[in-house]
Amino acid sequence: MTFTVTYAQRGEIGAGLRLAGELDLSTAGELNAAIDRLVADGRRELLLDLTELTFCDSTGIAAFVRGDNLVAADGGWLRLTGAGGRVARVLQVTGLAEVLAHRRDAADPTASASS
Repeated sequence: MTFTVTYAQRGEIGAGLRLAGELDLSTAGELNAAIDRLVADGRRELLLDLTELTFCDSTGIAAFVRGDNLVAADGGWLRLTGAGGRVARVLQVTGLAEVLAHRRDAADPTASASS
């Protein structure tokens, strides 16, 4: 399955990314590049929607941590939402499910996502 990253703006400093497909060694660079572009554009609050992500290996986990460290260095945050199946299990085992959890009561910034 092809990996895709879809973007949606979220306020002045926020952004939402919807990930779909498999996040692994061959695709993590795409996520890192998308996060780097957002940070360069001044985005400091990143919400990653994992609803359509079907697989995530340690390289994907490293991309989440890297992104969080990057925005946290400037007072921001990266949060994950929508993980299911194997992806949710990997997040639970690594502890990222708690550390990068998104509160369910917040609005979904990816609802009007465009490529």
